[in-house]
Amino acid sequence: MSIWRVPNYDVLEKCTEDILSLIKPVEGDRNKRIYAIQELADTIYSAGALRGASVKPFGSFVSQLYAKSGDLDVSVELFNALNLPISKRKKQDTLREVRRALQKRGIARHMEFIPNARVPVLQYVSNQYGISCDISISNYPGRIKSKIFYWINTLDDRFGDMVLLVKEWAKAQNINDPKNGTLNSYSLCLLVLFHFQTCEPAILPPLKEIYEGNIMEDISERAYYNEKHLDEVCSINIERFRRQNMGQRNQSSLSHLLASFFHKFFRIDALSDKVISTYTGRLERIQDNPRWMDKSYSLFVEDPFEKPDNAARAVGSFEFQDIVNAFSNASNKFVSDAHALTDRNGLLSLLCTPDVGSKLGGRASASRYTNTLPARGGSRSGQVRVHMGILPTGKLQCITRTIIIHRHITRSGKQQFITRTRTINRCMLQGGKQEVSTRIPSVARRTHHIVIQIGEQQLHGTSQFVDDSTMENGSNTLRPASPSASVDHN
Repeated sequence: MSIWRVPNYDVLEKCTEDILSLIKPVEGDRNKRIYAIQELADTIYSAGALRGASVKPFGSFVSQLYAKSGDLDVSVELFNALNLPISKRKKQDTLREVRRALQKRGIARHMEFIPNARVPVLQYVSNQYGISCDISISNYPGRIKSKIFYWINTLDDRFGDMVLLVKEWAKAQNINDPKNGTLNSYSLCLLVLFHFQTCEPAILPPLKEIYEGNIMEDISERAYYNEKHLDEVCSINIERFRRQNMGQRNQSSLSHLLASFFHKFFRIDALSDKVISTYTGRLERIQDNPRWMDKSYSLFVEDPFEKPDNAARAVGSFEFQDIVNAFSNASNKFVSDAHALTDRNGLLSLLCTPDVGSKLGGRASASRYTNTLPARGGSRSGQVRVHMGILPTGKLQCITRTIIIHRHITRSGKQQFITRTRTINRCMLQGGKQEVSTRIPSVARRTHHIVIQIGEQQLHGTSQFVDDSTMENGSNTLRPASPSASVDHN
């Protein structure tokens, strides 16, 4: 793929530097995570049923690709003298024990247990350190991936910075939420990696040149992995890449790489018959590998360590259009709008969340949330409507997004709709807990039910979608909740 060159990116360069100055962790952020790990370890050791287990961090913290606001991934490693595979049921039961131990010590809030996920997980926030933690059990694949990405990150400082910038942009565009059908952080990281592999000259090598194996196959016969051996393999291969590419370093600035990243994927919807493979460092045709043809996906980003899995499998068909629009919009701003590269406020609005942008002097913009799809087939199906809920104080409560799935005209001439609604942005209130629920999609009038919980008090708000051109927001009154409306995630 050819690299598109930005004519003038001085303002963009300054914006990326300023954004990184706010989202990159400092020593205090690292220490908080270390303390949170030790806090969990102490909790594990205090629980009789968990004695013998150890606590191992993984994910972006280990790979050094985490932001200040990033979650902390932790694997509780069970004592397993015979190195036998651990069943999913055993992992679920162990997480229940961990939850009981955390509750007993009173060190966690906002606990949520997700037993039926592909990898069972317990999520909570440390009361003392304010760190969001995701706990899994004996997560060897996760630990291996983290370590390999750590070694990749040592090859070029721009890779880690680029990952942070792309994650921040994706959050600002509401496309970094796998629970709601968009991209997970791992997929975004792989897209950045692919971009660095396909630059000219390449900044990073195909992953097969760093780690040739397949994690699931490598550990299928045993319940552990040799971390020391993994480090040795990665270190040797990375040093080989450095020697082979000495004198050929890609000199592109970070802003240039960011702009060319958006340009490279501005037609990401045209890759429906392709696999983005960081293992080979090139686009592959789905039809060339029978294992890729088992399922149909909106976007296929191969997991290089668990082939043929799709790291972007959570992306939904409706939500994929949001992703397409986000890439297209970013690329068009840099390519077609010469003013965009000199408009600091516009760049901040595009590239970072309102919280980060406001700290850098940017003005908040709601344009990123009001994305309307073109009508399909001459009807209004597929159109997106956005509703902003406002608290009595004037503070933004939440933003909901409704897709018209089907439009029908009754004999009386009235329009009826089957709609699908999800919350695309939730602004957490300081010291409070927010839960958002929506009722089952129905024909005709559609009501969104919003719950804001602050301490022990809940406030409710509703808004109604009346027709294809109106999203009423006049009924956003909030009222105290009834006792039966509370939601318990413990």
